Amino acid sequence: MPRPPNPKPGVGGRGIVRLMALDLTCEHLLLEHGEGEDRGVLTVTINRPPVNALSRAVQEELRRVAVAVNQDDDIRVVVIAGGPKAFAAGADIKQMTGKSAIDMLKIDQFSTWDQIKKTKKPLIAAVSGFALGGGCELTMHCDLIVASETAKLGQPE
Repeated sequence: MPRPPNPKPGVGGRGIVRLMALDLTCEHLLLEHGEGEDRGVLTVTINRPPVNALSRAVQEELRRVAVAVNQDDDIRVVVIAGGPKAFAAGADIKQMTGKSAIDMLKIDQFSTWDQIKKTKKPLIAAVSGFALGGGCELTMHCDLIVASETAKLGQPE
């Protein structure tokens, strides 16, 4: 049975993609299947302007996408992209304000990276602009990094 076409990302940065029987709705990620020969390519674009900070919500959406990708035999490769000025400028520091080391440990923020690491499909980071801190870590979890001339990767902390 053929799949229905995927809707284009909606207004307000929301994206919907149908992966197998799962429907993923993301507020901070735009998800798009390729068409024709590129049908097996899923492009995941981080869409949290202005700097694409990796908030807990963004990390949770990335984790859910990684789980779904492993379950979808039609997806052969995943391209992770950001904006032209910032791929991802790292963790959302505002969410860390006032939290102790124990609070941060309880959040288990590394479960996202563990799930991405378990992804069986090739991951390609398409980097333009800044990829700092957690953004740089995200690129390092990928199998291949394609960097534009404007890409700046680093660990400023």
